[in-house]
Amino acid sequence: MNKRFIGAIALASFFIACNQPVPKESAKQDIIRKDMDSAVKPGDDFFAYANGGWMKNNPIPGDETTWGVGELVQKELYTRLQKINEDALKKGDKTGSGQQIGDFWYSAMDTTSIEKNGIVPLKEELAKIAAMRTKNDVLTQAAHMHSYGANVFFDEGVSQDPKHSDVEAYFMTQGGLGMPNRDYYFNTDARTTKIRSLYPQYIAVLFRLMGTDSLQANVKAAEIVALETKLAKASRKLEALRDPYTNYNKFAIVKLRTLSPGIDWPRYLEQMGVKHVDSVIVGQPEFYTELDKVIAGTDMQMLRDYMAFHLVATFGNYLSNSFATANFNFYSRAIRGAEVQHPRWRRALDAEEGAIGEELGQIFVKEYFDATAKARYEQIVENVRNAYKARIEKLDWMTDSTKQKAIHKLMAIRKKVGYPDKWKDFSALKIDRGPYVQNIMRANEWWNNYEMNKLGKPVNRDEWSMTPQTYNAYYNESNNEIVLPAAMMTVPGFRDAELDDALVYGYTAASTVGHEITHGFDDQGRKFDESGNLRSWWSVTDTAQFMKRADVLVQQFNKMVPLDTLHINGKATLGENLADLGGILIGLDAFKQTDAYKRGEKINGMTPLQRFFLGYSLGWLLEERPERIATQLLTDVHSPAKYRVNGPFPNVPEFYEAFNIKAGDKMYIPDSLRVHLW
Repeated sequence: MNKRFIGAIALASFFIACNQPVPKESAKQDIIRKDMDSAVKPGDDFFAYANGGWMKNNPIPGDETTWGVGELVQKELYTRLQKINEDALKKGDKTGSGQQIGDFWYSAMDTTSIEKNGIVPLKEELAKIAAMRTKNDVLTQAAHMHSYGANVFFDEGVSQDPKHSDVEAYFMTQGGLGMPNRDYYFNTDARTTKIRSLYPQYIAVLFRLMGTDSLQANVKAAEIVALETKLAKASRKLEALRDPYTNYNKFAIVKLRTLSPGIDWPRYLEQMGVKHVDSVIVGQPEFYTELDKVIAGTDMQMLRDYMAFHLVATFGNYLSNSFATANFNFYSRAIRGAEVQHPRWRRALDAEEGAIGEELGQIFVKEYFDATAKARYEQIVENVRNAYKARIEKLDWMTDSTKQKAIHKLMAIRKKVGYPDKWKDFSALKIDRGPYVQNIMRANEWWNNYEMNKLGKPVNRDEWSMTPQTYNAYYNESNNEIVLPAAMMTVPGFRDAELDDALVYGYTAASTVGHEITHGFDDQGRKFDESGNLRSWWSVTDTAQFMKRADVLVQQFNKMVPLDTLHINGKATLGENLADLGGILIGLDAFKQTDAYKRGEKINGMTPLQRFFLGYSLGWLLEERPERIATQLLTDVHSPAKYRVNGPFPNVPEFYEAFNIKAGDKMYIPDSLRVHLW
């Protein structure tokens, strides 16, 4: 996953890379120059040197947990998406995507009806939960809830089989928790302990809003926390979830009883919509053994309470303000540090993105992205690919046999740039001007059916997992592909002609294209072959060399302390850290082949090499609230923004050359202690 992923759906607009010098008239507007803090030595804290000027003058707004270049770009895109919705509403189409977009927007913005209805739109589902009498009833209702997005007890879904990438498989994984992950139930640091103390209070608030008296609400909250703590204890830690082998355990459906003898899995999975397969992949078998014990040993009323809470917590943001505020106060304020909610129109756009994002995307690309931009970014991918090929050929630690296989995989990587060639068909999805939450639930059900219908069919390798207006990118190891949505590369407030190649190759070729390609060869991506199958294709010697060299990066990041006494988890973040470093190295190699680098002309007193590193750092122009950083360190495989710059740069020889970094500078690392991998 690319550097710009920050938790919630992030959106942006797009810029077109250029192959010409920056025009003279734009020099005074140079975004690199105006964002710098020249009072900071580049060798002491390059992130602050590159971005400190902007950060001093732009505090985080109250409704944000982060603030930086991504959020500035998002403002531009939100304006465009809001216009698309308002135009659809005014046009008033009765059928097609225009009707769906217009009616979704109407229902999301109809605050009068939303406040009047309160929890009424969920009453039917709450009644079904209250009517449960047996454990089979519990599992039947759980299957129903999963179908519309309330994932009680565990998580599941459809994806390509890691060992057979042409086959769609059904996955069962750990889940069922109300806090972000298992560490929130056990860690003893002050921040996590405080959040854990607030969690039962939040649960009790929801029950009081559902009509339960305060005493009973508190009792129910304590019991739910106790139930979830049992599930959390059986859940794996973040770093353990990254091992594709230990998290791949194939079971015949009829053999699942060996894990959970009390659960009729064949019946349950049929109710879930799992068809055309006789086996499933269980990520964490020990979790399902404990789940069986929890369901069997828990009082029926406690199970009802657990399921009712998760129903309302899942959809509280789409109910009246009291429910949405309760969700905000716990998940956004307490956990991530936000001070005020985003305005309703923005929350509506985020929800719509998840529900019918590709319908918006079709309109978006027609208006804001053209074939010329698509072609230019496809060429950047090829430039970076060729640079990586040359770097692999020169490696002195990799054997020739593995080199040839690595190059074969590299050249087989598929590139998807801008938007899909074929759009999803949402015509079967009912969107109307009725209760907002019911539009969300029906959209979730549509997506569930869409995914379940993949079982037993050939894998569609042309499908996209992001919309064109998504400010993100990804590498998919099962497809051996990189996906670069149209919205990904924008520098806010600048036209493409105002962006010099040095900035573009740092900001885009290194931090996005190079980053995603390197994911194919990071500590996990390297385990998949050119066809996307989990298969060992490295020699034993090369594997040992890779792990030895990658471990240097693990140890470097383990020593970093972004907040209080909280360290970065070097193993959990290794894949992203390797992709950052690899992206910088091959992005720089690609840049060295350009005329802009070869001419060596300075822009605003900065050499092309300096502007490359500053351009990369611009992509990490990001302030983060302490609460947001603390959450990220526990739940995210990405390091905080500052360390995506200051972490990899000391391992890049040209960084020392560009800024005259010497022994004694805080970021200086002796060559013998640097990462020598790619």
